[in-house]
Amino acid sequence: MPQTVLLAEDDRAIRHALERALTLEGYEVTAVADGVEALAQAHRTPPDVLVLDVMMPGIDGLQVCRVLRAEGDRTPILMLTALVETADRIAGLDAGADDYVVKPFDVEEVFARLRALLRRTSPVPAGGVGAAATGGDGGRDIQVSDRQVEAAGIRMDLQARRAWRGRRELELTRTEFELLELLVRNAGIVLDHSTIYDRIWGYDFGPGSKNLAVYVGYLRRKLDEPGAAQLIHTVRGVGYVLRED
Repeated sequence: MPQTVLLAEDDRAIRHALERALTLEGYEVTAVADGVEALAQAHRTPPDVLVLDVMMPGIDGLQVCRVLRAEGDRTPILMLTALVETADRIAGLDAGADDYVVKPFDVEEVFARLRALLRRTSPVPAGGVGAAATGGDGGRDIQVSDRQVEAAGIRMDLQARRAWRGRRELELTRTEFELLELLVRNAGIVLDHSTIYDRIWGYDFGPGSKNLAVYVGYLRRKLDEPGAAQLIHTVRGVGYVLRED
């Protein structure tokens, strides 16, 4: 069975070109012109993944995200945006999007990001990854089972896809959950940018990309608590590590 894509884009030329490209790539595509149609179609026939333009008349892509997430719909969402500022990208993540592509985009990048999003809907295998650089305590006090992983005060239920810091439950997007799981499984180990890109997105965006920094920054905002230790640390020029200082 082909995987299904719901595409919402108000620019007719872009919508038709992307619909054709996705169809040729093997997806079953439903293309609509605005957010109202997108919500109606998502409710009528839930797709495997949504591709939403941010700027649409009436209900825009961000509002579609918010409505679906408020309803408990966790379908992966890829945003198409002409907005390149970090604050604009964070707004998309805050709305519940899992990833984004900046216009003008290469259709191969859209394909790659869709493959990564759909791949992450499959169960995550147990076990961590090797360190790209050494540091910290080598993953001390990590508890892992088929259902749960726990370290540095973070507990994650992998089957229910829920996470807590202490007793506080964290509201995470799919990408944030995957990133946090990777860091928790490898607590105390410094993971370099390439390793994280490969495990979370399936490919490396290159040294000029701010994609990872945006997600790490947003995840920190959800994790950090007044008076509590910061958990995600930047190792300049290398990557990131989860540890309690």
